Amino acid sequence: MAYQIPKHQPVKLPQGPSPITPEQRYWRSFKSPQNVPSQSPVTHISFPPRSGNSQVPSNNDYFAVTTGTRVLLYSIRTRKAVKTFTRFGDIAHSGEIRRDGRVMVAGDDSGKIQVFDVNSRAILKTWTEHKQPVWTTKFSPTDLTSIMSASDDRTVRLWDLPSQENQTTFVGHTDYVRSGTFLPGTMSNMIVTGSYDETVRLWDPRVPGKSAMIFKHAAPVEAVLAMPSGTQVLAAADNQISVLDLVAGKPLQLLKNHQKTVTSLCLASDGTRLVSGGLDGHIKIFETSGWNVVSGSKYTSPILALNVISSGTKREDKHVAVGLQSGVLSIRTKLSGEQKIKARERAKEMQALVDGNIDDYDKTNKKKRTRGMEAKLRGIDYLGEGADVIIEGSERTKVKKETAWARDLRQGKFAKALDAILEENAAHIMPPIEVLSVLIELRHRSGLRVALQGRDETSIQPIFKWVLKHITDPRYVDVCVDTAILLLDLYSEHVGDSPNMAKAVRQLHVQVKREVERSQYAWQVKGMLNMLMVKMP
Repeated sequence: MAYQIPKHQPVKLPQGPSPITPEQRYWRSFKSPQNVPSQSPVTHISFPPRSGNSQVPSNNDYFAVTTGTRVLLYSIRTRKAVKTFTRFGDIAHSGEIRRDGRVMVAGDDSGKIQVFDVNSRAILKTWTEHKQPVWTTKFSPTDLTSIMSASDDRTVRLWDLPSQENQTTFVGHTDYVRSGTFLPGTMSNMIVTGSYDETVRLWDPRVPGKSAMIFKHAAPVEAVLAMPSGTQVLAAADNQISVLDLVAGKPLQLLKNHQKTVTSLCLASDGTRLVSGGLDGHIKIFETSGWNVVSGSKYTSPILALNVISSGTKREDKHVAVGLQSGVLSIRTKLSGEQKIKARERAKEMQALVDGNIDDYDKTNKKKRTRGMEAKLRGIDYLGEGADVIIEGSERTKVKKETAWARDLRQGKFAKALDAILEENAAHIMPPIEVLSVLIELRHRSGLRVALQGRDETSIQPIFKWVLKHITDPRYVDVCVDTAILLLDLYSEHVGDSPNMAKAVRQLHVQVKREVERSQYAWQVKGMLNMLMVKMP
């Protein structure tokens, strides 16, 4: 029985580290951008977070966007503006929805605070005690009737919804108070605020007349954010974010990843990720255990507001909403499995329409629907759309057509096979891994010398070029070195007769010399590092 030469088997190289981390892949999955233009900068985006200790159900289906003299409510499900509140006498600030979705509060530049009924948009309450613009209004995470406010008049006030006047006034800041929030959980009666006097202050209604704790910063504080534990607070001052420990009364960490002023902070992924936005147009995502940057993105304009909107019973991240100084509201959405399929089908249909193949696309889709309907009528459980029923003994296998260079290789025409694969590689039809596979196959069959010998100046050039290009790749270097040694052994005596071959040999010498120097330098660095890491007795 004659020996049958096996078919060519392509080589599979080990995979290197992925340039994209799973975290980056997760945040890049927020797609389908919707950019809503406005005449005024988007200064605030609000969505009430869920508090683990709160007994108040979260039935809110909206998130609020403040821009100019308006506050708009957007639907979480449709990403469309469903309500607009315009009854402000001046620029509006910090439109906030209560977690039950029934009431909204906002301040404005006149110093007025207004509470609205979300359904009817009627004004339920108006307070005018502040004499300067009110930049921050927040609902308590546990008490449906408690509201805090912070103003340019340097005061922080605590309100009760049924009352006509504020319940408590906190005085101590010496400059504009532009940010503030309630602490979560059991400490929800306490308030933390940030001011342009470069301080973050903790206020306790049980200790009137002074702040319970003060954290000094080196720049005006633009934003504060309480962590779910209630023992840590984040504060943004200039281009830095400080992590403040309320128990120890000292800063724990200083994050310096932005180039310009940080304007917005919010939590995502159930409190395990911090998202920050700044005037540099960058969003940075930090993991909250070690405060390392895990992902980020760039926008076309300075960022003034951002929030990660969650939905569902598990409160999974749904939208990333970003407000820009240019007046654009950008909403990116993480699609579910079914939505991804629909989006992919729409993209295919649009591409078929552009290419003029819409009739063929419709026919293919009609066949798929017909096969799916036949399967349902027969009651057959298919694994996928258009699956075949396979009867034992009559499997239908699709035979892959053998390429010309693979056939030449199998028939022992080594030089012809090598020329064909190099030509396809030069035309970007075949990846370099296939050329490597052929060279390894030739080496195994002792045919590499046969494939390289007897060539002229023209036919030797593609081999030299491929070796020069890949000899510095650690995955290719072994075969490239063997091939280069054979080329020099076969054609060294003809180098002086051909300018092209002389040039190729010089380039190979320079390339190898440079790589050897790099390798020696790497070994020297490794030796120095090993000396530094040796434990002292």
